[in-house]
Amino acid sequence: MSNSKAISILFGSIVGLITTSTAFILGVDAGIKLVSAAIISFSTSTLLFAIITENLFDKKIKKIYDSFQKIRNKEFDTIAGDRSLLKEINPLKGINTEIFDYAKLKQLEIDELENLERYRKEFLQNVSHELKTPIFAAQGFVHTLLDNADVPENIRSDFLKKAAKSLDHLDLLVKDLLTISQMESGDIKMKMENFDIISLIKESLDQLEPRAYSRNIKLVYKKNENKSIVVFADYYRVYQVIKNLVTNSIKYSDSNSKVLVECEKRKKIARIIIKDKGKGIPKNDRKRIFERFYRVDKSRSKQRGGTGLGLAIVKHIIEGHNSKIKLRSKTNIGSEFSFNLKLAKKGKIKKKKISKILPKI
Repeated sequence: MSNSKAISILFGSIVGLITTSTAFILGVDAGIKLVSAAIISFSTSTLLFAIITENLFDKKIKKIYDSFQKIRNKEFDTIAGDRSLLKEINPLKGINTEIFDYAKLKQLEIDELENLERYRKEFLQNVSHELKTPIFAAQGFVHTLLDNADVPENIRSDFLKKAAKSLDHLDLLVKDLLTISQMESGDIKMKMENFDIISLIKESLDQLEPRAYSRNIKLVYKKNENKSIVVFADYYRVYQVIKNLVTNSIKYSDSNSKVLVECEKRKKIARIIIKDKGKGIPKNDRKRIFERFYRVDKSRSKQRGGTGLGLAIVKHIIEGHNSKIKLRSKTNIGSEFSFNLKLAKKGKIKKKKISKILPKI
């Protein structure tokens, strides 16, 4: 006999005894009537309490026990919360809710760890591939020259230039990887100072003009009523952001198009916007475009060069300024990247030039 049945019989016996005693006290002295009252009271009380315990306690306790079993087996995603109307009068509701919340939290942690593991594997694969390509290219040219001592001077020079170009790409890739690693670990701190963001934008566009010209693309700074907008930010890191975003726009814009850069002054921030007239970014790729080595079209991206880390660096730098990089894009129309920088409070403005700071980096 289970505990619940024993409790039901005990409860029925107590109620039957109380009912019979009450009837006797009230003057019912007929033996048959007293026995009948006792039997009816015992039966109905036992049955009623059995139903209550079966539906409100036994089933609920069994659910809780099953939930604990699933937790032991790490089946967090199969634990469902009690959504029935009975939970409103269920004295075990608190325990049931705690189990459900715990399972839900653990499942979220598992999902996050699985995603991190997937990203880690993708990252290692991408790093090995990106490093392998320039190394193998340089090796091929160098070994060809070593194995063929009688190669003509013009071919030797051409091979050495190609090997040097591959090694330059490798050097850039390693530097970008190091930059991201240092940003994520907190080793790189933003050197905040007051400077004119419009001057920085114009100088950045001047530096990138030859690259744009080679693809027949025009770089345009959209003028407004503000001749100067002073922000409080890291001068060199903001230059990196503008350079990476504009370079990216040049790569993926159509020939004979424009890349437009503008700066809007608002109440407490300056908003920098870079627009292009390229192929745009498909909706499914927009959430991942700022991941390391993520490329929308890997075959086209390889042809256009780059390390695949530019937008990831942009994201880290902007977040280091307590802001966010935003993207708006339409397929076959173009993309728009934007970010905000805090306006400087009154103070000394540093007049800086990219050409003077780059050799020191």
